[in-house]
Amino acid sequence: MTVLGSRILAGLFGVALAPLAELRAGEIPFAELRSGSELMSPDTRAMQDADSANPGMLWVIEGEALWNAKAGAANLACADCHGAAELAMRGVAARHPAFDAKRNQAVNLAGSIEWCRVERQKAPALTAEGPEALALEAYVARQSRGLSIASTDAALRPLIESGRELYLRRQGQLDLSCAHCHTENWGRKLAGLALSQGHPNGYPLYRLEWQSFGSLERRLRNCLTGMRAEPYPAGASEYLALEAYLKWRAHGMPMESPAVRP
Repeated sequence: MTVLGSRILAGLFGVALAPLAELRAGEIPFAELRSGSELMSPDTRAMQDADSANPGMLWVIEGEALWNAKAGAANLACADCHGAAELAMRGVAARHPAFDAKRNQAVNLAGSIEWCRVERQKAPALTAEGPEALALEAYVARQSRGLSIASTDAALRPLIESGRELYLRRQGQLDLSCAHCHTENWGRKLAGLALSQGHPNGYPLYRLEWQSFGSLERRLRNCLTGMRAEPYPAGASEYLALEAYLKWRAHGMPMESPAVRP
């Protein structure tokens, strides 16, 4: 589905399309957003689009089993509280990161899942970015595939602005910012591959370079390493800020998880 098509559908179904912050000079207009999948080879796009060929569906299947499995001292499954994920989780990934008023903080999808597991199921937290955590996140994100990303919670604005500052900050021995590749030079080739606009609409996803499934934080760490900058510590607030900005920046784009990328 094209970005324009997703916006038309979102309008028909009453999804708010107005972003909560304004574009600044040099940022890609929302009407000109292009998913990384549009810059891939036809073979890689075909792999993503066919569930029978998409390696990420293995994590989705595992996530479905975990969704229905009882866990923790409360002996509850996710399904016991939320019911069918196809209904209860539809659109949830497209709205994260979100501001959780109960905890008075912003949280991404992985953080929301962890909170439910620890607080509701009374189960030990899963290993961050471990196979079970990724599987549950993949299964929940799968329920939003095709829906438009919508960042409309004004409480996220300070976090988005922090993420924007990080995105534009020159870092590392190469003195580069994220914007140098993904805003100013997208579409050009680097090591034989087209630079994407850097949108997070496919995460968690299967990356051919990794030969495995991974999170957005893992990709951000890779980018920092490529800039010859020191990656932030695992779970650092900078990753959440960048995720919030990137999701805002991708406002109106359709979710693709579990995506496949080169």
